[in-house]
Amino acid sequence: MTPPTSAPASGRTLAELTTLRLGGPAGRYLETDSSAALVDAVRAADDAGEPVLVLGGGSNVVVPDVGFPGLVVRDVRRDVALDEAGACAGASVTVPAGTPWTDVVDRAVAEGWVGVEALAGIPGSTGATPVQNVGAYGQEVAGVVSTVRTWDRAERRIRTLAVGELGFGYRTSVLKRSLRDGDVPSRWAPTPRFVVLEVGLQLRLGTLSAPIAYAELARRLGVDVGGVAPLVDVRAAVLELRAGKGMVLDASDHDTWSAGSFFTNPVVAASVADSLPDGAPRYPVRSALPERSTGPSLGAIDPTLVKTSAAWLIEHAGFGRGFGLPGTVGVSTKHSLALTHRGGGTTAELLALARTVRDGVHQRFGITLEAEPVLVGVTL
Repeated sequence: MTPPTSAPASGRTLAELTTLRLGGPAGRYLETDSSAALVDAVRAADDAGEPVLVLGGGSNVVVPDVGFPGLVVRDVRRDVALDEAGACAGASVTVPAGTPWTDVVDRAVAEGWVGVEALAGIPGSTGATPVQNVGAYGQEVAGVVSTVRTWDRAERRIRTLAVGELGFGYRTSVLKRSLRDGDVPSRWAPTPRFVVLEVGLQLRLGTLSAPIAYAELARRLGVDVGGVAPLVDVRAAVLELRAGKGMVLDASDHDTWSAGSFFTNPVVAASVADSLPDGAPRYPVRSALPERSTGPSLGAIDPTLVKTSAAWLIEHAGFGRGFGLPGTVGVSTKHSLALTHRGGGTTAELLALARTVRDGVHQRFGITLEAEPVLVGVTL
């Protein structure tokens, strides 16, 4: 048996490792190619009192210009392992944390595994998906996650968390919530208490998609909301939609030099939503976990809460596409929810733009937008 290994590297900046292409140097940089090596690296840094940033694809983080003073570690494993497949049980799949999420979706569509086809084109690693409860176009990863194998930094042991223990919600989980202690970062930040090692997925078998829950995607596919379409068609349609919004990575397109959606869609009291102007989007707030594993959430609607559109609020507060341009940072020219780096910029400039947008929305509508990316050593 080959022993676990890790590969040190020096001179790396976070600008090289993040999709925003911003951020100063890593105090120490390490790549690991096994779960044992990843655990050893995190445990040793914790023992030494060294800050730890476990970095995946770098697509959902904002890092300061001064860099990160501790250990930056990347899991470079890349695999999608089918554990079991059957007509009744579906496909049971195990994915190392470092595997690019796009690999998972591509394999699922090719193999006829249903439930992630609408999550095509999302950058980053598989290990990050349950932390954020990644979702798009009517699907969330919560609908297919069965287990997450983790290193518990508090109890200093391997722990496998079942889906019921993960506390999934809109763009959140127990993993993500461990980054905060009330209003301040927790002792574990910017890496969660639970370091993801592998993600277990349970997917239905078939050639047709889960019910299409997102109206824009349904229109593109020519089906009604709640209808289905071939997996390959759903993946292709989602990639087209994402590309049109600058949400598919392209080194030559500065609109993709972003952290994806910079703000989450606000979930507000129904009375607050009622005070918004006519035309403000309103979406029901349902339970986080679906009643079935591969469709939109069917949980009971909470009549006291409404989800509205951060993009709509941003645009109607006066920050349209391209706001801030020409310059080094700006609102994407393709989608108002993405803040982009145009080249030669700084994290400080990006954060100043984010504050301007956040404060403008609050002044206009009384709603405070929350950042979606992990803020490493910086605040809004």
